[in-house]
Amino acid sequence: MYYTLKYYYLRVILAIVLAFAATASASAQNPTDSIRELYEVTVTSKQPLRTIATSQTLSGADLQALSTTSVADALKYFSGVQIKDYGGLGGLKTINVRSLGAQHVGVYVDGIRITNAQNGTVDLGKFSLSSMESVSLYNANKLDYCQSASEYASGATVYLQTRRPAHDSLSVQLRNASFHTWMAKLNGQFNWRGWQGFIDGEYCTSRGDYPFHYHSQFEDTIGHRANSDIRYGRIEGALFHGGFSSHIYYYDSERGCPGGIVRRLSDKYTNVGREWDRDFFAQASYQERFFKWFLFKANTKYTNEYLRYCTDYPENQNTARVNNHYRQQDVYGALCAAFTPLSWLSLSTSYDARYSILRADLKRFDDVKRVDQKLVFATQINWHDIQAAASLLHQRYSDWTFAHVGAADPLDRWTPAVSLAYTLYNITLRGWYKEIFRAPTLNDLYYTQVGNRNLKPEETKQWNLGVEYHLDNRQARLDGRRESQQTTDNRQWSVAVQADAYINKIENRIVCLPLKGTYTWSMMNYGYTFCRGLNATIKGHYAKGPWNFSLLNSITWQRDVDRTDPEDEDMYDKPICYSPTFSTGVTAIAGWRSLQFTTSYLYVGERMWSKADPEDILEPYHNIDMKLSYTHNIQKVSLGLCLEVCDVLDIQYEHLPRYPMPGRNYKLTLSVGI
Repeated sequence: MYYTLKYYYLRVILAIVLAFAATASASAQNPTDSIRELYEVTVTSKQPLRTIATSQTLSGADLQALSTTSVADALKYFSGVQIKDYGGLGGLKTINVRSLGAQHVGVYVDGIRITNAQNGTVDLGKFSLSSMESVSLYNANKLDYCQSASEYASGATVYLQTRRPAHDSLSVQLRNASFHTWMAKLNGQFNWRGWQGFIDGEYCTSRGDYPFHYHSQFEDTIGHRANSDIRYGRIEGALFHGGFSSHIYYYDSERGCPGGIVRRLSDKYTNVGREWDRDFFAQASYQERFFKWFLFKANTKYTNEYLRYCTDYPENQNTARVNNHYRQQDVYGALCAAFTPLSWLSLSTSYDARYSILRADLKRFDDVKRVDQKLVFATQINWHDIQAAASLLHQRYSDWTFAHVGAADPLDRWTPAVSLAYTLYNITLRGWYKEIFRAPTLNDLYYTQVGNRNLKPEETKQWNLGVEYHLDNRQARLDGRRESQQTTDNRQWSVAVQADAYINKIENRIVCLPLKGTYTWSMMNYGYTFCRGLNATIKGHYAKGPWNFSLLNSITWQRDVDRTDPEDEDMYDKPICYSPTFSTGVTAIAGWRSLQFTTSYLYVGERMWSKADPEDILEPYHNIDMKLSYTHNIQKVSLGLCLEVCDVLDIQYEHLPRYPMPGRNYKLTLSVGI
């Protein structure tokens, strides 16, 4: 049955491609047609672009005004987002949206997903903001007319859109920061006869030996973070031409894994874990429209990742000695097609296939191969002020291994999603429902002595009701107000407000529990969680003459609780670990000519960190960052100077217990551009 269905999918996609090719050939043979190269133009709509999905976006000047360290620094100011940082300047940074878990969040670069079949998480600290045009978060499907099936397969999605250069340029950055941190960055861009591209390279080294003060009811520890150094190099490039885009990326690092701090009177205890990473991917995408009814898109990607983790050192007397190597390869391809028979109706389909291989030199571990196939059928309606969308996604996972106990059974599921929105003047009301699941990762299934081949996928159901309001002074004049100022008022302002109430339900949570004794842990499906919450964002912008002001505010209230066993009075309806009830972020940006000042405030409420003891609470924390930058142009040369102060109040806080974050620290950046 499965193979018949698979070949049926392939025949359908092949028929669509052949139909497109025949159409293109007929068009090319028409002697009345001609090809003309057009210069770039900018088109603006009378009304702001609406989206059925709950989305948040930072782009352009607002994005660059934030801390320029990594993508995680931008995402932490979105509502409904939790960034888990495992301490240290080189610590792993993962994203959790609406308490779904990091594995439920898909991260995409130029529309193609960043994958990790081994553990399902993406380290956002490896991706820089310097080459990004925008960073967006979608809680429901993004709903472009032509997108891959993989984009429908996550509980939430993060889109990283790289910048298409408008002109030739070359820039160099040098940075000195606290804790013996040095960074150098080179960026080159070109735009020549319709071809656009860039090369962006970065090298950074840091000792990461920041001081910390850990205080609790039973201890008071002062010291310097040890084994928190990092050295990394990153180089990436992109090439664009019309509907063609490509991206190549390489990242090489060595870092210490500092581990949790322990009670002590000195710094004699040091976690000796070291990690080496080498990540490479190359991807390409091509999109073409035939006549005005057909849209075709093809994606392809190759990924190669290497990870080494070692604690096998003579001074190691506290943890198990290991020296493990993991190698992962991934090949991906997708074909997408959209048909718009009417101006208000779109029909689309996409087929994705991904082949992954994981190798490791663990004891009693065999190579694991996975084939991941996805097929989606989707439709969208834009009828006057009504928008609607529906999709049906099919996913199949098949694994192969030579282990004695064999591979897990194939996973085969269909999941639906529906959305509806209505716009009246400048107010949009929306609602959506999405059902999706997370397949167990290869670590969950096959990790030595821990993996469980009988795991079920995590089943997720999401409901959302929201409202969005958008207005700017251009719209106000078009609506007939302040007509007398239309030619004399040079002010520009805009206001955007959105709020969403949501409910999430997750069944068969995958957790790791000590089923066979204290020192032998196992993966298992355990529990049912229920989350209800409210997200709200406010964005405002005002500009007049040389002055520019922006205000970004996000608010999250949610209650994420365990409803596994109604008879368990100690745990039933109690909060999930690391899930704060309330958090908010405010970013204010003020600019005058070439001078810009940014201040960001982040508050995260208290959250439980141990199921064993609900009294184990991580305290709330406040964090204030400030950034002052100045740019001066001398003919064709641009000189820039930027000073950043992070954690201005030097507040000691943690995302995870016993992993203290750096306190107050500084970054001074000098840039030269041509």
